[in-house]
Amino acid sequence: MYWDDGWHDRNVGPWWWLFMMVMMVVFWGGIAWVIVSVVRHGGGRHAERPPAPPAVARPAPEDILHERLARGEIDVDEYHQRVDALRAKQNP
Repeated sequence: MYWDDGWHDRNVGPWWWLFMMVMMVVFWGGIAWVIVSVVRHGGGRHAERPPAPPAVARPAPEDILHERLARGEIDVDEYHQRVDALRAKQNP
């Protein structure tokens, strides 16, 4: 009877069994890696975008004029002219 299908006669030794065990670990490790990758990345569908940066609050036009006056870019008369023009625009 052929209990081992003739492998004993070919003198392959224990290295063949070691090779088969290593390949089995590689095979099941690859399967596990694919499953984990699909679960983590959702199969490549609907990739999440990073959150949008918070909106930067812009200063009010009168605040800008006040800063320009404080820096000396405009004089007091020009400041009052522009503030009056802004207020006239806001209240038609």
